[in-house]
Amino acid sequence: MIVGGGAGGLELATRLGDTLGRRGRARVTLVDRARTHLWKPLLHEFAAGSMDLDHHALSYLAQARWHHFRFQRGSMDGLDRARRIVLVAPTFDEDGRELIPRREIPYDTLVIAVGSHTNDFGTPGAREHAISLDMPEQAELFHRRMINACIRANAQVTPLRPEQLKVAIIGAGATGVELAAELHKTTRELVAYGLDKINPEKDVQLTLIEAAPRILPAVPERLSKAAEELLRGLNVHVLTGERVTEIAADGVKTATGKKIPAELTVWAAGIKAPDFLKDLDGIETNRMNQVVVGETLQSTRDPDIFAMGDCASCPWPRHDRPVPPTAQAAHQQATHLARMLPRRLAGEPLKPWRYRDFGSLVSLGEYSTVGSLMGALLGGTIFIEGLFARLMYVSLYRMHVYALHGFSKMLFDTLAKLITRRTEPRVKLH
Repeated sequence: MIVGGGAGGLELATRLGDTLGRRGRARVTLVDRARTHLWKPLLHEFAAGSMDLDHHALSYLAQARWHHFRFQRGSMDGLDRARRIVLVAPTFDEDGRELIPRREIPYDTLVIAVGSHTNDFGTPGAREHAISLDMPEQAELFHRRMINACIRANAQVTPLRPEQLKVAIIGAGATGVELAAELHKTTRELVAYGLDKINPEKDVQLTLIEAAPRILPAVPERLSKAAEELLRGLNVHVLTGERVTEIAADGVKTATGKKIPAELTVWAAGIKAPDFLKDLDGIETNRMNQVVVGETLQSTRDPDIFAMGDCASCPWPRHDRPVPPTAQAAHQQATHLARMLPRRLAGEPLKPWRYRDFGSLVSLGEYSTVGSLMGALLGGTIFIEGLFARLMYVSLYRMHVYALHGFSKMLFDTLAKLITRRTEPRVKLH
């Protein structure tokens, strides 16, 4: 059983379904709270409106039928290790009526891949007034509020309030930086569709707030400086070394006493695994609620339970920190477990997993892409930017589509989206 249909969980279910499930060697089950899968690194583009959510969502039921695994909709909220039972919460429809009652699903081998969500560190006002980009529903909510804010500002006859059409993005990691660049582009395209009373250069203001001394603190400093120079050139306000202490309906306060006016606030700083993991029938977790695993990705206290992706704390030999929670790590873990779990069924020993860091890529929309490629074949680190870096960034998503569907469907899907983009507005208007 695989709990969590994110990038790693769905790839693993697909691979195991094509091997073990197709041949009847094992029953592969995927459990997820949603009906559809969406590649999480794309959420900032859906929030900005540069991508349409409906064009990229993948039905779990369809994928399960095509690749010989079973899909169960629901959220895991407990575990009974003695009986090898996963406890799944009831599912409700849009009107609050129960669709699927609470249930227990048995397992022989369990893989926890429930990902992570934004950590607001208990900041006052964060839950009430800030939007996180953890789920498609949140990306849609932000996009809808952004469009409404522009329509409202264009229709009113009184001067704009200080916070109107101002967006504060808390956290200048990859998500925050990429969102700022996408919003700069899409807000200008949006006002071109009849919102002629809004001057995007004067009225729309984006502020990026980071507690660390520089933006993109997890990437090499050279990439950080290149991204910051580009953002400042786009008139994005970049504040570093500023810790947010409170969020209100009309702005953000920092520890140094600054008050940043904002009608919309996005929280993109810090992550943690879901809270239900920290008290999961004795499974060892760290302070971020991540399941602590060994080199085989098995939990430290139960060899029948594996964890992968953002919800797992994996050792990184010769480093003083665990494997970073990135999409490339989840992909590598899914590939590794797809080879190891059949060995486990055959009673063969499992091989350890080794993380290979291929570098970082950060997209700043149509303006630029910066990144670094790493590996022994390259003889160290190579810094890249511009068109080549953009092609590398786009290829990451195509690799995910390839892992789920194979080459032919990936190719036709790419061609279809290229054609569709030429017949639709460049920004989602609803």
